[in-house]
Amino acid sequence: MAQPPEPTFFESFDGTRLAWRELGEGRPVLLIHGYFSDAVTNWVRYGHAEAIAARGFRVIMPDLRAHGASDKPHDAAAYPPDALAMDAEALIDRLGLQDFDLGGYSLGARTTARLLARGANPRKVIFSGMGLDGLTSVNRRAGHFRNILTNLGQHERGSPEWMAEAFLKTTRGDPVALLGILDTFVSTPIETLRGFAWPTLVVAGAEDFDNGSAPDLAATLPHASYVEVPGGHMSSVTKPELGKAIAAFLAG
Repeated sequence: MAQPPEPTFFESFDGTRLAWRELGEGRPVLLIHGYFSDAVTNWVRYGHAEAIAARGFRVIMPDLRAHGASDKPHDAAAYPPDALAMDAEALIDRLGLQDFDLGGYSLGARTTARLLARGANPRKVIFSGMGLDGLTSVNRRAGHFRNILTNLGQHERGSPEWMAEAFLKTTRGDPVALLGILDTFVSTPIETLRGFAWPTLVVAGAEDFDNGSAPDLAATLPHASYVEVPGGHMSSVTKPELGKAIAAFLAG
């Protein structure tokens, strides 16, 4: 991995100090990382941002609150519903973005859906590592992660919970702050998704069913294409095919 870009900081809607990083020049694309992760781990480490930037894009990658270089408050008041979407809206405003593309992986894809539901109007949209149920019924995933975070050190070796905890250790996550993030989750009704008329890429690992069916999500959206890449939820984000698929879609 090349040296990751240094973070820049801004104050979000409630004064929380958040970080973002940029790579490349050209048309802006805002890419949001997944839960327990950060911009560097999700987008830089495995070459995705570089592949997208090489096609003429300015890749803008925030660290969500409670993640990466951003503040990790422990106060429950820092985690209102849709806080992550409001953070992204604050960054869009801070950067003066008007004509841009938008997407995310896993929690980043869920945040993308919330941004669209709240009025964001990008040119193109990317949902990666996300299925239909992960957008319409957030409680199942919230319960899964609440179990992980409240029973650290007790998960069966090799289980999905154990693997998620192992990943949490690699990113040096703050369990208290990350529990707060679960309170920000908001489901997006299927009727709302059916109204998402933007050209959309749904891209997911062939063995990734963590957030439901990605093909079902693509079938629900009126102008979506589905691309399958190798791996499951934890591994597909490490494969170069993911970044190449996003780059090809944005440049096409």
